[in-house]
Amino acid sequence: MSQTKKERILELLKNTGVLRPRDLAELGISGGYLARLYDEGVLDRPSRGLYTLAEAEPTEHRTLAEAGKLVPHGIVCLLSALRFYDLTTQAPFEAWLAIGEKARLPKIDYPPLRIVRFSGDALSFGVQEQEIEGVKVRVYSPAKTVADCFKYRNKIGLDVAIESLRDCLRQRKATMNELWDAAKVCRMSKVMRPYLEAVT
Repeated sequence: MSQTKKERILELLKNTGVLRPRDLAELGISGGYLARLYDEGVLDRPSRGLYTLAEAEPTEHRTLAEAGKLVPHGIVCLLSALRFYDLTTQAPFEAWLAIGEKARLPKIDYPPLRIVRFSGDALSFGVQEQEIEGVKVRVYSPAKTVADCFKYRNKIGLDVAIESLRDCLRQRKATMNELWDAAKVCRMSKVMRPYLEAVT
């Protein structure tokens, strides 16, 4: 293997944290180099078609970076977004991702995913691009995440939604206006109103 190609791959992995063979194709390097480096023990392969540095210490959000790489049209939401913004004490073992109503369901073994389907403004509102371990990942804003938690309170628990609202305001991750806007988009104004009024 050409040392220069190996060095370029390792440098790229140091900057991005996670690589797929198609990322190398853009640079004119065969994806087969990743498999060779994996066979040599230089790289880890947490999932089919996904490579990381073997000696790299993963952060708490590694699964979100991996999910963002494998499902680029997905948006980190609900419990995973709460954890990303430090708005919950829960640590979900699955990466929660929102996809469009008609989007193809991702078929991957790892990381474990929890898919929810959104449509219209509920899908597009409040999307932010965050960098996680060098990977650009789409994550809903704190205000949108809180509103989504109220919308999915039967799945994740009303106590989690209320805790996220209180923490969001206490930590100043969102303003009251941002929370009201997100509540309207998610059609949760009536549900959230008493809780918003109680914390003001």
